[in-house]
Amino acid sequence: MTTTRQVSVRLTQYAHGGGCACKIPPGELEDVLGALSAPLPASAVDTPLLVGLATGDDAAVVALPAQSGPAQAVVSTADFFTPVVDDPYDWGRIAAANALSDVYAMGGRPVVAVNLLAWPRDVLPFELAREVLRGGLQVATEAGCHVGGGHSVDDPEPKYGMAVTGLADPARLLRNDTGRPGMPLSLTKPLGLGVLNNRHKATGERFEQAVATMVALNRDASAAALAAGAVCATDVTGFGLLGHLHKLARASRVTAVIDTAAVPYLDGARQAVRDGYVSGGTRRNLQWVTPVTDFGTTDDDTRVLLADAQTSGGLLVAGEVPGAPVIGELVPCGPHSLVLR
Repeated sequence: MTTTRQVSVRLTQYAHGGGCACKIPPGELEDVLGALSAPLPASAVDTPLLVGLATGDDAAVVALPAQSGPAQAVVSTADFFTPVVDDPYDWGRIAAANALSDVYAMGGRPVVAVNLLAWPRDVLPFELAREVLRGGLQVATEAGCHVGGGHSVDDPEPKYGMAVTGLADPARLLRNDTGRPGMPLSLTKPLGLGVLNNRHKATGERFEQAVATMVALNRDASAAALAAGAVCATDVTGFGLLGHLHKLARASRVTAVIDTAAVPYLDGARQAVRDGYVSGGTRRNLQWVTPVTDFGTTDDDTRVLLADAQTSGGLLVAGEVPGAPVIGELVPCGPHSLVLR
């Protein structure tokens, strides 16, 4: 559903891109991070790093020192981006849900967050920044997560997000390197957020179905995955379904097979692709995964949607999640990381 609700300031016009489509291209990012993976020696700390840079997972996880109670681990992440919608309150809600998602993607629960805000004070009214922060607080409150302040800077381009700390059971993490052949793949939100957001930025059309999807927490999907015994998952954001699934398959040393007919899409997504509303980030995602993908007879529009840079997308779980469609399976490692059928 689209609407043309008027806003006094179109925030998306003050950003070079929008949402998670503004991520550094995955190939460039890996080239930089590859030289930075230098964990502390085990003898130097009493809090072992359980998940770090090595597999490109959704958050860092550190085991807390043994205590008399149940074992616990700290989940730490940060996420922020330029405006993905024009409405400041909605942007705040979307950015907060997106930041919290990384904790849910690891099987954790968020405990406390701090705001990350960049604002062009001489260009945009600061009252709009208050609405952004109000949106972020609303979603964090819904998640049962404290917001304990944050950090702000005067910047030529508006940006907002959160650094989030959560807790998890170290024996029940959802990781991207624990997939095994025979596991089905479930997707908990439809694709198409990137192309609809790009159309919104270009035309001002408001897509209620996209906003509702982006502000929805991945809390229930994470809990359902854990209850079903899942041990492997990631969330689908700026690198698109294909990009995040490639990282999961590579880390788990398996091949992922996608049933393209089973993948759900938001209303209007295919039309947005046909009308040319495809971001540069999505095209870079597709370019990155092309050498490791057997596309079969998949048409070009579907390839774009499968690589579409999502903002606050759903969880991709190696396992069956009640209510979520099964879109494929993991199989023994073959010549390609990804196979489309």
